[in-house]
Amino acid sequence: MLVGFVWGLYLIFFENYVDYQQRETVNIMYLHVPSAWMCMSAYALMAVASAVSLIWRHPLADLTAKATAPIGMAFTALALITGSLWGKPMWGTWWEWDGRMTSVLVLFFLYMGYIALWQAIDNFDKAAKAASILALVGVINLPIIKFSVEWWNTLHQPASFMRSGGMAVDWGLMGPMVAMLVAFNAYYVTVLLWRMKAELMERRLQAISMGMAAGR
Repeated sequence: MLVGFVWGLYLIFFENYVDYQQRETVNIMYLHVPSAWMCMSAYALMAVASAVSLIWRHPLADLTAKATAPIGMAFTALALITGSLWGKPMWGTWWEWDGRMTSVLVLFFLYMGYIALWQAIDNFDKAAKAASILALVGVINLPIIKFSVEWWNTLHQPASFMRSGGMAVDWGLMGPMVAMLVAFNAYYVTVLLWRMKAELMERRLQAISMGMAAGR
């Protein structure tokens, strides 16, 4: 993770091409695109873990989904903030209620709702079931985010990296982009494992406390 961030930032500030239209503001892309990619990927993983929890009752599935939510929400917030900062010099506005921006904002609220359900229900199993159902219902928003630029006329540009006609991005910009994508993915995995470990330790402490209370 650290190597990816250091290498990516070095390429951005010392080896990167300066776009002839966007100038230095193009550097926002290297935060915006990976954060947007990760906010959707994190929600997809959260939904898969929620499905595994509901179907097979795997004990780690709920913990994986619960640990993912705050990370995904942070990625979504970063995508919204960097998108706004990038949009102002390019589009002349901080915000526009188009399909892509609005659906990503909805994703942010879905993360918030998921986390709120865990906090509002004391019983772990009931909280896990309610949160899992919400996560699966929210999956419908992911294709809306992905295809919104094709379904509606928006300020947001269409896909540039992964599209049928090939990339619309100069290869000179791909080095720092790949480095930052690797760094963001490594960051997600690292923090996810930390949070899962913390959740397991908390549940273990709760079990010990309940055992001691029953012993009295």
